[in-house]
Amino acid sequence: MSIRVSNLRLPVDEPEAELPAHLARTLGIGPSELGRWRIVRKALDLRDKRQLRFVYNFELDLPGDEPAVVARARGGAQVELHEEPPFAMPDPGPAPLPHRPVVIGSGPGGLVCAYFLALHGYRPIVLERGTKVNDRIRDVKTFDGGGGFEPESNYLFGEGGAGTFSDGKLTCRGTGPDVIRVLELFAECKGQQPGKPSILYYHRPHLGSNRLPAVVKAIRQKIEHFGGEVRFHTRAEDLEFDAAGLKGVSTSSGFIPASVAVLAIGHSARDTYRMLARRGVPMTPKPFQFGVRIEHRQEVVNEVQFGPRHSKYEELLGNADYSLVASGGHDLFTFCMCAGGHIIPSVSQDGYFCSNGMSLSKRDSPFANSGLVVTVPVEAFEGTDVLAGVRLQEKYEAKAFELGGGREYRAPVQRARDFVRGVATTARPECSYPRGVTPTDLRQVLPPLVAEAVRHGLPQMDRRWHGRFLADAVLVGPEARGSSPVRIDRDNDSRESPGVPGLFPVGEGAGYAGGIVSAAVDGLRTARAIVGKYATLK
Repeated sequence: MSIRVSNLRLPVDEPEAELPAHLARTLGIGPSELGRWRIVRKALDLRDKRQLRFVYNFELDLPGDEPAVVARARGGAQVELHEEPPFAMPDPGPAPLPHRPVVIGSGPGGLVCAYFLALHGYRPIVLERGTKVNDRIRDVKTFDGGGGFEPESNYLFGEGGAGTFSDGKLTCRGTGPDVIRVLELFAECKGQQPGKPSILYYHRPHLGSNRLPAVVKAIRQKIEHFGGEVRFHTRAEDLEFDAAGLKGVSTSSGFIPASVAVLAIGHSARDTYRMLARRGVPMTPKPFQFGVRIEHRQEVVNEVQFGPRHSKYEELLGNADYSLVASGGHDLFTFCMCAGGHIIPSVSQDGYFCSNGMSLSKRDSPFANSGLVVTVPVEAFEGTDVLAGVRLQEKYEAKAFELGGGREYRAPVQRARDFVRGVATTARPECSYPRGVTPTDLRQVLPPLVAEAVRHGLPQMDRRWHGRFLADAVLVGPEARGSSPVRIDRDNDSRESPGVPGLFPVGEGAGYAGGIVSAAVDGLRTARAIVGKYATLK
Protein backbone atom coordinates (compact mmCIF):
# COMPACT_ATOMS: atom_id res chain seq x y z
CA MET A 1 0.00 0.00 0.00
CA SER A 2 1.32 3.46 -0.92
CA ILE A 3 0.06 7.03 -0.68
CA ARG A 4 -1.15 8.98 -3.71
CA VAL A 5 -0.98 12.79 -3.50
CA SER A 6 -2.92 14.47 -6.33
CA ASN A 7 -3.43 18.02 -7.57
CA LEU A 8 -0.55 19.73 -5.80
CA ARG A 9 -0.34 23.07 -7.66
CA LEU A 10 2.90 25.05 -7.82
CA PRO A 11 4.12 27.99 -9.94
CA VAL A 12 5.86 26.86 -13.13
CA ASP A 13 9.11 28.52 -12.05
CA GLU A 14 9.25 26.56 -8.78
CA PRO A 15 12.31 24.25 -9.01
CA GLU A 16 11.68 20.51 -8.78
CA ALA A 17 14.38 20.43 -6.08
CA GLU A 18 11.79 22.04 -3.78
CA LEU A 19 9.19 19.30 -4.35
CA PRO A 20 10.13 17.22 -1.26
CA ALA A 21 9.49 20.22 0.98
CA HIS A 22 6.08 20.89 -0.58
CA LEU A 23 5.14 17.22 -0.44
CA ALA A 24 6.18 16.86 3.19
CA ARG A 25 4.28 20.00 4.14
CA THR A 26 1.12 18.63 2.51
CA LEU A 27 1.46 15.39 4.50
CA GLY A 28 2.31 17.12 7.76
CA ILE A 29 5.67 15.39 8.12
CA GLY A 30 9.32 16.35 7.85
CA PRO A 31 11.16 15.98 4.51
CA SER A 32 13.42 13.33 6.08
CA GLU A 33 10.35 11.15 6.75
CA LEU A 34 9.23 10.96 3.11
CA GLY A 35 10.86 7.67 2.20
CA ARG A 36 10.62 6.63 -1.46
CA TRP A 37 8.60 8.98 -3.66
CA ARG A 38 8.12 9.64 -7.34
CA ILE A 39 6.24 12.01 -9.63
CA VAL A 40 3.38 10.20 -11.34
CA ARG A 41 2.17 13.12 -13.46
CA LYS A 42 3.10 16.73 -14.13
CA ALA A 43 0.59 18.80 -16.12
CA LEU A 44 0.46 22.45 -17.11
CA ASP A 45 -2.52 24.56 -15.95
CA LEU A 46 -3.01 27.54 -18.30
CA ARG A 47 -6.29 28.85 -16.89
CA ASP A 48 -4.87 31.75 -14.87
CA LYS A 49 -2.66 33.75 -17.24
CA ARG A 50 -1.34 35.81 -14.33
CA GLN A 51 0.32 32.76 -12.77
CA LEU A 52 0.72 29.57 -14.78
CA ARG A 53 1.05 26.48 -12.62
CA PHE A 54 2.15 22.89 -12.82
CA VAL A 55 -0.21 20.33 -11.28
CA TYR A 56 1.63 17.37 -9.73
CA ASN A 57 0.55 13.88 -8.71
CA PHE A 58 2.91 11.82 -6.53
CA GLU A 59 3.17 8.31 -5.21
CA LEU A 60 5.21 7.54 -2.08
CA ASP A 61 5.91 4.88 0.50
CA LEU A 62 6.32 5.78 4.17
CA PRO A 63 7.99 3.59 6.74
CA GLY A 64 5.40 4.61 9.38
CA ASP A 65 1.62 4.41 9.70
CA GLU A 66 0.36 5.38 6.23
CA PRO A 67 -3.38 5.53 7.14
CA ALA A 68 -2.56 7.93 10.00
CA VAL A 69 -0.56 10.16 7.67
CA VAL A 70 -3.44 10.24 5.18
CA ALA A 71 -5.89 11.13 7.98
CA ARG A 72 -3.89 14.15 9.13
CA ALA A 73 -2.91 15.45 5.68
CA ARG A 74 -3.47 19.15 5.15
CA GLY A 75 -5.65 20.83 2.52
CA GLY A 76 -4.61 21.94 -0.95
CA ALA A 77 -4.12 18.49 -2.46
CA GLN A 78 -5.95 15.18 -2.45
CA VAL A 79 -4.25 12.51 -0.31
CA GLU A 80 -5.39 8.88 -0.30
CA LEU A 81 -4.16 5.34 0.09
CA HIS A 82 -3.36 3.73 -3.23
CA GLU A 83 -2.41 0.28 -4.45
CA GLU A 84 -1.43 -0.44 -8.05
CA PRO A 85 -0.52 -3.91 -9.31
CA PRO A 86 3.08 -4.21 -10.49
CA PHE A 87 3.97 -4.82 -14.11
CA ALA A 88 4.14 -8.54 -14.83
CA MET A 89 4.46 -10.98 -17.69
CA PRO A 90 3.11 -14.55 -17.41
CA ASP A 91 5.11 -17.72 -17.40
CA PRO A 92 5.32 -19.40 -20.83
CA GLY A 93 2.20 -21.36 -21.68
CA PRO A 94 1.89 -25.04 -22.56
CA ALA A 95 0.90 -24.90 -26.25
CA PRO A 96 3.72 -25.96 -28.60
CA LEU A 97 5.01 -23.35 -31.04
CA PRO A 98 6.44 -25.12 -34.10
CA HIS A 99 7.72 -21.96 -35.82
CA ARG A 100 9.10 -18.60 -34.81
CA PRO A 101 6.31 -16.02 -34.38
CA VAL A 102 6.08 -13.47 -37.18
CA VAL A 103 5.40 -9.79 -36.53
CA ILE A 104 4.16 -7.93 -39.62
CA GLY A 105 5.04 -4.24 -39.34
CA SER A 106 7.68 -2.33 -37.38
CA GLY A 107 5.62 0.56 -36.05
CA PRO A 108 5.35 1.02 -32.27
CA GLY A 109 2.82 -1.82 -31.90
CA GLY A 110 4.93 -4.30 -33.84
CA LEU A 111 8.29 -3.27 -32.39
CA VAL A 112 7.16 -3.36 -28.76
CA CYS A 113 5.37 -6.67 -29.25
CA ALA A 114 8.50 -8.13 -30.87
CA TYR A 115 10.71 -6.73 -28.10
CA PHE A 116 8.78 -8.50 -25.33
CA LEU A 117 8.56 -11.71 -27.35
CA ALA A 118 12.31 -11.61 -27.91
CA LEU A 119 12.97 -10.73 -24.26
CA HIS A 120 11.10 -13.87 -23.18
CA GLY A 121 12.81 -16.24 -25.59
CA TYR A 122 10.46 -16.45 -28.60
CA ARG A 123 12.92 -15.15 -31.26
CA PRO A 124 10.34 -13.34 -33.43
CA ILE A 125 10.79 -12.49 -37.10
CA VAL A 126 9.74 -8.89 -37.84
CA LEU A 127 8.71 -8.16 -41.43
CA GLU A 128 9.02 -4.55 -42.61
CA ARG A 129 8.00 -3.65 -46.15
CA GLY A 130 10.16 -0.52 -46.11
CA THR A 131 13.73 0.40 -45.31
CA LYS A 132 15.84 0.84 -42.20
CA VAL A 133 15.14 4.11 -40.47
CA ASN A 134 18.42 5.76 -41.57
CA ASP A 135 17.69 5.02 -45.24
CA ARG A 136 14.13 6.19 -44.70
CA ILE A 137 15.36 9.55 -43.36
CA ARG A 138 17.40 10.00 -46.55
CA ASP A 139 14.41 9.19 -48.78
CA VAL A 140 12.10 11.53 -46.86
CA LYS A 141 14.61 14.39 -47.11
CA THR A 142 15.00 13.79 -50.83
CA PHE A 143 11.24 13.88 -51.31
CA ASP A 144 10.87 17.08 -49.24
CA GLY A 145 13.51 18.66 -51.47
CA GLY A 146 11.47 17.95 -54.60
CA GLY A 147 12.65 14.42 -55.38
CA GLY A 148 10.58 11.46 -56.49
CA PHE A 149 8.18 9.50 -54.32
CA GLU A 150 9.43 6.16 -52.93
CA PRO A 151 6.42 3.82 -52.50
CA GLU A 152 8.03 1.71 -49.75
CA SER A 153 10.19 4.33 -48.01
CA ASN A 154 8.31 7.50 -47.14
CA TYR A 155 6.52 9.34 -44.33
CA LEU A 156 4.28 6.32 -43.67
CA PHE A 157 6.21 3.18 -44.67
CA GLY A 158 9.53 2.05 -43.26
CA GLU A 159 11.11 1.22 -39.91
CA GLY A 160 9.18 2.86 -37.08
CA GLY A 161 5.93 3.24 -39.02
CA ALA A 162 3.94 6.44 -39.46
CA GLY A 163 4.77 7.64 -35.94
CA THR A 164 8.46 8.14 -36.75
CA PHE A 165 7.72 11.32 -38.71
CA SER A 166 4.68 12.59 -36.87
CA ASP A 167 6.08 14.66 -34.02
CA GLY A 168 6.85 12.00 -31.43
CA LYS A 169 4.11 12.71 -28.90
CA LEU A 170 4.00 10.14 -26.10
CA THR A 171 0.60 11.11 -24.73
CA CYS A 172 -1.79 8.33 -23.80
CA ARG A 173 -5.25 8.33 -22.26
CA GLY A 174 -4.54 5.08 -20.46
CA THR A 175 -2.58 4.72 -17.23
CA GLY A 176 -1.15 1.87 -15.20
CA PRO A 177 1.87 -0.41 -15.16
CA ASP A 178 1.75 -1.32 -18.88
CA VAL A 179 1.91 2.34 -19.90
CA ILE A 180 4.75 2.98 -17.46
CA ARG A 181 6.68 -0.04 -18.76
CA VAL A 182 6.38 1.16 -22.36
CA LEU A 183 7.58 4.65 -21.42
CA GLU A 184 10.47 3.09 -19.49
CA LEU A 185 11.42 1.15 -22.63
CA PHE A 186 11.36 4.33 -24.71
CA ALA A 187 13.45 6.13 -22.08
CA GLU A 188 15.99 3.28 -22.07
CA CYS A 189 16.18 3.48 -25.86
CA LYS A 190 17.44 7.08 -26.07
CA GLY A 191 13.98 8.59 -25.59
CA GLN A 192 14.90 10.59 -22.50
CA GLN A 193 16.98 13.66 -23.31
CA PRO A 194 19.15 15.23 -20.60
CA GLY A 195 17.63 18.46 -19.36
CA LYS A 196 14.19 17.73 -20.83
CA PRO A 197 11.01 16.95 -18.86
CA SER A 198 10.80 13.26 -17.97
CA ILE A 199 8.79 11.26 -20.48
CA LEU A 200 7.75 9.01 -17.58
CA TYR A 201 5.47 11.61 -16.02
CA TYR A 202 5.24 14.83 -18.05
CA HIS A 203 1.67 15.45 -19.22
CA ARG A 204 2.56 15.83 -22.89
CA PRO A 205 5.94 14.18 -23.39
CA HIS A 206 7.39 14.99 -26.80
CA LEU A 207 10.43 13.48 -28.48
CA GLY A 208 10.42 15.17 -31.88
CA SER A 209 10.73 13.61 -35.31
CA ASN A 210 14.52 14.00 -35.16
CA ARG A 211 14.74 11.94 -31.93
CA LEU A 212 12.36 9.10 -32.75
CA PRO A 213 14.64 7.40 -35.31
CA ALA A 214 17.26 6.77 -32.60
CA VAL A 215 14.58 5.26 -30.33
CA VAL A 216 13.28 3.03 -33.13
CA LYS A 217 16.78 1.83 -34.02
CA ALA A 218 17.62 1.10 -30.37
CA ILE A 219 14.48 -1.03 -29.90
CA ARG A 220 15.32 -2.97 -33.06
CA GLN A 221 18.83 -3.60 -31.76
CA LYS A 222 17.38 -4.93 -28.49
CA ILE A 223 15.12 -7.29 -30.44
CA GLU A 224 18.13 -8.60 -32.34
CA HIS A 225 20.21 -8.86 -29.14
CA PHE A 226 17.58 -11.17 -27.60
CA GLY A 227 17.44 -13.46 -30.64
CA GLY A 228 14.85 -11.78 -32.84
CA GLU A 229 15.31 -10.85 -36.48
CA VAL A 230 14.14 -7.85 -38.53
CA ARG A 231 13.79 -8.29 -42.29
CA PHE A 232 13.51 -5.12 -44.36
CA HIS A 233 12.15 -4.83 -47.91
CA THR A 234 9.83 -7.71 -47.04
CA ARG A 235 6.16 -7.01 -47.68
CA ALA A 236 3.50 -9.43 -46.41
CA GLU A 237 1.39 -10.24 -49.48
CA ASP A 238 -0.86 -13.09 -48.41
CA LEU A 239 -1.77 -15.37 -45.52
CA GLU A 240 -2.13 -19.12 -45.71
CA PHE A 241 -4.61 -20.60 -43.23
CA ASP A 242 -7.38 -23.14 -42.84
CA ALA A 243 -10.09 -23.84 -40.25
CA ALA A 244 -7.43 -25.00 -37.77
CA GLY A 245 -5.49 -21.75 -37.96
CA LEU A 246 -2.60 -19.93 -39.56
CA LYS A 247 -0.07 -21.84 -41.66
CA GLY A 248 2.22 -19.12 -42.92
CA VAL A 249 2.83 -15.75 -44.54
CA SER A 250 3.60 -15.19 -48.22
CA THR A 251 5.95 -12.25 -48.64
CA SER A 252 7.72 -10.38 -51.43
CA SER A 253 10.81 -12.41 -50.45
CA GLY A 254 9.18 -15.84 -50.20
CA PHE A 255 6.97 -17.96 -47.94
CA ILE A 256 7.50 -18.05 -44.16
CA PRO A 257 5.82 -20.90 -42.22
CA ALA A 258 4.13 -19.58 -39.10
CA SER A 259 1.40 -20.64 -36.68
CA VAL A 260 1.47 -17.24 -34.92
CA ALA A 261 1.54 -13.89 -36.71
CA VAL A 262 1.06 -10.43 -35.20
CA LEU A 263 -0.64 -8.12 -37.71
CA ALA A 264 0.72 -4.65 -36.84
CA ILE A 265 0.38 -3.13 -40.30
CA GLY A 266 -0.42 0.54 -39.59
CA HIS A 267 -3.38 2.58 -40.81
CA SER A 268 -2.10 3.15 -44.37
CA ALA A 269 -1.43 -0.42 -45.55
CA ARG A 270 -4.42 -0.31 -47.86
CA ASP A 271 -3.11 -3.11 -50.05
CA THR A 272 -2.98 -5.36 -46.97
CA TYR A 273 -6.54 -4.42 -46.02
CA ARG A 274 -7.65 -5.47 -49.51
CA MET A 275 -5.79 -8.77 -49.23
CA LEU A 276 -7.40 -9.48 -45.86
CA ALA A 277 -10.85 -8.69 -47.27
CA ARG A 278 -10.28 -11.05 -50.22
CA ARG A 279 -9.17 -13.82 -47.85
CA GLY A 280 -12.23 -13.40 -45.64
CA VAL A 281 -10.40 -12.27 -42.49
CA PRO A 282 -13.15 -10.75 -40.27
CA MET A 283 -13.07 -6.94 -40.40
CA THR A 284 -15.49 -4.16 -39.58
CA PRO A 285 -15.71 -0.60 -40.90
CA LYS A 286 -15.16 1.95 -38.12
CA PRO A 287 -15.49 5.73 -37.73
CA PHE A 288 -12.30 7.67 -38.40
CA GLN A 289 -11.02 11.25 -38.31
CA PHE A 290 -11.02 13.44 -41.43
CA GLY A 291 -10.32 17.16 -41.79
CA VAL A 292 -7.56 19.66 -42.51
CA ARG A 293 -4.40 21.07 -40.94
CA ILE A 294 -4.53 24.61 -39.60
CA GLU A 295 -1.32 26.64 -39.35
CA HIS A 296 -0.59 29.80 -37.33
CA ARG A 297 2.49 31.80 -36.52
CA GLN A 298 3.84 30.29 -33.30
CA GLU A 299 4.14 33.73 -31.69
CA VAL A 300 0.34 34.09 -31.92
CA VAL A 301 -0.18 30.76 -30.13
CA ASN A 302 2.27 31.78 -27.39
CA GLU A 303 0.53 35.10 -26.81
CA VAL A 304 -2.92 33.47 -26.62
CA GLN A 305 -1.88 30.55 -24.41
CA PHE A 306 0.65 32.20 -22.11
CA GLY A 307 -1.00 35.60 -21.81
CA PRO A 308 0.68 38.99 -21.21
CA ARG A 309 3.74 37.39 -19.62
CA HIS A 310 4.30 35.14 -22.64
CA SER A 311 7.98 36.10 -23.08
CA LYS A 312 8.80 34.84 -19.59
CA TYR A 313 6.91 31.60 -20.08
CA GLU A 314 8.43 30.97 -23.51
CA GLU A 315 11.85 30.95 -21.82
CA LEU A 316 10.65 28.56 -19.11
CA LEU A 317 8.36 26.27 -21.11
CA GLY A 318 9.25 26.63 -24.78
CA ASN A 319 6.58 27.12 -27.42
CA ALA A 320 2.94 26.67 -26.41
CA ASP A 321 0.48 24.15 -27.76
CA TYR A 322 -3.32 24.12 -27.56
CA SER A 323 -6.41 21.92 -27.68
CA LEU A 324 -9.86 23.08 -28.81
CA VAL A 325 -13.29 21.57 -29.47
CA ALA A 326 -16.23 23.18 -31.31
CA SER A 327 -19.59 21.55 -30.80
CA GLY A 328 -22.10 20.99 -33.56
CA GLY A 329 -23.93 18.26 -35.43
CA HIS A 330 -20.48 16.71 -35.77
CA ASP A 331 -17.92 18.09 -33.33
CA LEU A 332 -14.76 19.65 -34.72
CA PHE A 333 -11.64 19.17 -32.62
CA THR A 334 -7.90 19.77 -32.80
CA PHE A 335 -5.69 16.72 -33.07
CA CYS A 336 -1.90 16.13 -32.94
CA MET A 337 -0.97 19.79 -32.39
CA CYS A 338 2.63 20.49 -33.42
CA ALA A 339 4.11 23.50 -31.64
CA GLY A 340 7.10 24.99 -33.47
CA GLY A 341 6.44 22.53 -36.27
CA HIS A 342 6.04 21.93 -39.99
CA ILE A 343 3.29 20.61 -42.23
CA ILE A 344 4.37 17.48 -44.09
CA PRO A 345 2.95 15.18 -46.77
CA SER A 346 1.35 12.00 -45.44
CA VAL A 347 1.57 9.98 -48.63
CA SER A 348 1.85 6.21 -49.08
CA GLN A 349 0.58 5.81 -52.67
CA ASP A 350 1.56 7.53 -55.88
CA GLY A 351 -1.29 9.70 -57.16
CA TYR A 352 -2.70 10.71 -53.78
CA PHE A 353 -2.06 13.60 -51.39
CA CYS A 354 -2.71 13.95 -47.66
CA SER A 355 -1.28 16.28 -45.00
CA ASN A 356 0.08 15.78 -41.50
CA GLY A 357 2.24 17.70 -39.02
CA MET A 358 5.54 17.21 -37.22
CA SER A 359 7.98 19.12 -35.06
CA LEU A 360 11.58 18.55 -34.08
CA SER A 361 12.70 18.12 -30.48
CA LYS A 362 13.47 21.85 -30.05
CA ARG A 363 10.08 22.88 -31.48
CA ASP A 364 11.79 25.96 -32.86
CA SER A 365 9.97 26.55 -36.16
CA PRO A 366 8.18 29.94 -36.40
CA PHE A 367 4.99 28.03 -37.29
CA ALA A 368 2.50 25.97 -35.31
CA ASN A 369 0.03 23.54 -36.85
CA SER A 370 -2.71 21.22 -35.72
CA GLY A 371 -5.08 18.72 -37.20
CA LEU A 372 -8.64 20.07 -37.32
CA VAL A 373 -10.80 17.01 -37.71
CA VAL A 374 -14.26 15.48 -37.51
CA THR A 375 -15.12 11.89 -36.67
CA VAL A 376 -16.80 10.55 -39.81
CA PRO A 377 -19.48 7.96 -38.95
CA VAL A 378 -19.74 4.71 -40.89
CA GLU A 379 -23.10 5.84 -42.28
CA ALA A 380 -21.32 8.61 -44.23
CA PHE A 381 -18.83 6.31 -46.00
CA GLU A 382 -20.66 6.32 -49.37
CA GLY A 383 -20.74 2.52 -49.29
CA THR A 384 -21.57 -0.41 -47.04
CA ASP A 385 -18.69 -2.84 -47.54
CA VAL A 386 -15.77 -3.10 -45.13
CA LEU A 387 -13.43 -0.98 -47.30
CA ALA A 388 -15.85 1.88 -47.97
CA GLY A 389 -13.95 4.16 -45.58
CA VAL A 390 -10.67 3.43 -47.37
CA ARG A 391 -12.26 4.40 -50.70
CA LEU A 392 -13.59 7.60 -49.14
CA GLN A 393 -10.06 8.55 -48.09
CA GLU A 394 -8.72 7.74 -51.55
CA LYS A 395 -11.46 9.71 -53.34
CA TYR A 396 -10.54 12.98 -51.67
CA GLU A 397 -6.79 12.33 -51.55
CA ALA A 398 -6.83 11.77 -55.34
CA LYS A 399 -8.63 15.10 -55.80
CA ALA A 400 -6.06 16.82 -53.55
CA PHE A 401 -3.24 15.33 -55.65
CA GLU A 402 -4.85 16.74 -58.79
CA LEU A 403 -5.45 20.20 -57.30
CA GLY A 404 -1.92 20.36 -55.91
CA GLY A 405 -0.33 19.91 -59.31
CA GLY A 406 0.05 16.16 -59.62
CA ARG A 407 3.56 14.82 -59.13
CA GLU A 408 4.77 18.19 -57.93
CA TYR A 409 3.07 17.14 -54.65
CA ARG A 410 2.17 20.71 -53.75
CA ALA A 411 -0.31 21.11 -50.91
CA PRO A 412 -3.80 22.54 -51.58
CA VAL A 413 -4.28 25.47 -49.16
CA GLN A 414 -6.88 28.09 -48.29
CA ARG A 415 -6.94 30.95 -45.84
CA ALA A 416 -9.20 30.08 -42.91
CA ARG A 417 -11.27 33.27 -43.32
CA ASP A 418 -11.84 32.49 -47.00
CA PHE A 419 -13.02 28.98 -46.11
CA VAL A 420 -15.59 30.35 -43.67
CA ARG A 421 -16.79 32.91 -46.25
CA GLY A 422 -16.98 30.25 -48.97
CA VAL A 423 -14.52 31.86 -51.40
CA ALA A 424 -11.38 30.36 -52.91
CA THR A 425 -8.01 31.72 -51.89
CA THR A 426 -6.13 33.11 -54.89
CA ALA A 427 -2.85 34.51 -53.52
CA ARG A 428 -0.27 32.02 -52.25
CA PRO A 429 -0.07 32.30 -48.42
CA GLU A 430 3.07 31.68 -46.38
CA CYS A 431 3.21 28.06 -45.24
CA SER A 432 5.78 25.66 -43.75
CA TYR A 433 4.98 22.86 -46.22
CA PRO A 434 8.32 22.08 -47.97
CA ARG A 435 7.23 21.40 -51.59
CA GLY A 436 5.12 24.52 -52.14
CA VAL A 437 1.38 25.19 -52.04
CA THR A 438 -1.52 25.73 -54.43
CA PRO A 439 -4.28 28.16 -53.34
CA THR A 440 -7.73 26.68 -53.89
CA ASP A 441 -11.13 25.99 -52.33
CA LEU A 442 -10.59 23.14 -49.87
CA ARG A 443 -14.24 22.09 -49.95
CA GLN A 444 -13.24 20.11 -53.03
CA VAL A 445 -11.06 17.79 -50.93
CA LEU A 446 -13.46 17.27 -48.00
CA PRO A 447 -16.62 15.20 -47.62
CA PRO A 448 -19.64 17.58 -47.26
CA LEU A 449 -20.14 16.53 -43.63
CA VAL A 450 -16.55 17.48 -42.81
CA ALA A 451 -16.59 20.73 -44.78
CA GLU A 452 -19.72 21.88 -42.97
CA ALA A 453 -18.32 20.98 -39.54
CA VAL A 454 -15.13 22.96 -40.28
CA ARG A 455 -17.13 25.96 -41.54
CA HIS A 456 -19.38 25.86 -38.46
CA GLY A 457 -16.61 25.18 -35.93
CA LEU A 458 -13.94 27.68 -36.96
CA PRO A 459 -15.87 30.76 -35.76
CA GLN A 460 -16.46 29.05 -32.38
CA MET A 461 -12.73 28.48 -31.97
CA ASP A 462 -12.07 32.04 -33.08
CA ARG A 463 -14.32 33.36 -30.30
CA ARG A 464 -12.40 31.25 -27.78
CA TRP A 465 -9.23 33.02 -28.92
CA HIS A 466 -10.88 36.46 -28.97
CA GLY A 467 -10.56 36.83 -32.72
CA ARG A 468 -7.02 35.46 -33.15
CA PHE A 469 -7.70 31.90 -34.33
CA LEU A 470 -8.87 32.83 -37.84
CA ALA A 471 -6.70 35.89 -38.43
CA ASP A 472 -3.90 34.93 -40.87
CA ALA A 473 -4.49 31.20 -40.28
CA VAL A 474 -3.94 28.87 -43.25
CA LEU A 475 -5.76 25.58 -43.85
CA VAL A 476 -3.97 22.69 -45.61
CA GLY A 477 -5.82 19.60 -46.68
CA PRO A 478 -6.92 17.02 -46.50
CA GLU A 479 -5.92 15.40 -43.19
CA ALA A 480 -7.29 11.89 -43.66
CA ARG A 481 -4.86 9.54 -41.87
CA GLY A 482 -5.61 10.36 -38.24
CA SER A 483 -6.98 6.89 -37.61
CA SER A 484 -7.95 3.71 -39.42
CA PRO A 485 -11.34 3.38 -41.16
CA VAL A 486 -11.17 -0.39 -40.57
CA ARG A 487 -11.06 -2.61 -37.49
CA ILE A 488 -9.57 -6.09 -37.88
CA ASP A 489 -11.75 -8.11 -35.53
CA ARG A 490 -10.22 -9.94 -32.56
CA ASP A 491 -11.40 -11.78 -29.47
CA ASN A 492 -11.22 -9.64 -26.32
CA ASP A 493 -9.58 -12.37 -24.24
CA SER A 494 -7.30 -14.29 -26.59
CA ARG A 495 -6.58 -11.22 -28.80
CA GLU A 496 -6.73 -13.51 -31.83
CA SER A 497 -8.77 -13.10 -34.99
CA PRO A 498 -12.05 -15.01 -34.59
CA GLY A 499 -11.66 -16.26 -38.16
CA VAL A 500 -7.96 -17.10 -38.19
CA PRO A 501 -6.58 -18.72 -35.01
CA GLY A 502 -2.97 -17.67 -34.58
CA LEU A 503 -3.48 -14.22 -36.19
CA PHE A 504 -3.19 -11.35 -33.68
CA PRO A 505 -4.32 -7.90 -34.97
CA VAL A 506 -2.50 -5.09 -33.14
CA GLY A 507 -2.26 -1.34 -32.99
CA GLU A 508 -3.55 1.63 -34.91
CA GLY A 509 -3.90 -0.10 -38.26
CA ALA A 510 -5.97 -2.84 -36.69
CA GLY A 511 -8.25 -0.21 -35.15
CA TYR A 512 -7.23 -0.63 -31.49
CA ALA A 513 -4.99 2.37 -30.80
CA GLY A 514 -4.67 6.07 -31.50
CA GLY A 515 -1.04 7.06 -31.08
CA ILE A 516 2.50 5.89 -30.42
CA VAL A 517 2.07 4.87 -26.78
CA SER A 518 -1.38 3.31 -27.10
CA ALA A 519 -0.18 1.25 -30.08
CA ALA A 520 2.92 0.19 -28.15
CA VAL A 521 0.83 -0.82 -25.13
CA ASP A 522 -1.45 -2.81 -27.42
CA GLY A 523 1.60 -4.62 -28.77
CA LEU A 524 2.84 -5.32 -25.24
CA ARG A 525 -0.50 -6.83 -24.23
CA THR A 526 -0.56 -9.06 -27.30
CA ALA A 527 2.96 -10.25 -26.49
CA ARG A 528 1.67 -11.08 -23.01
CA ALA A 529 -1.18 -13.13 -24.51
CA ILE A 530 1.20 -15.05 -26.79
CA VAL A 531 3.68 -15.75 -23.97
CA GLY A 532 0.87 -16.96 -21.71
CA LYS A 533 -0.43 -19.37 -24.35
CA TYR A 534 2.67 -20.80 -26.04
CA ALA A 535 5.84 -22.48 -24.86
CA THR A 536 9.15 -20.93 -25.82
CA LEU A 537 10.93 -22.26 -28.88
CA LYS A 538 13.36 -25.14 -28.48
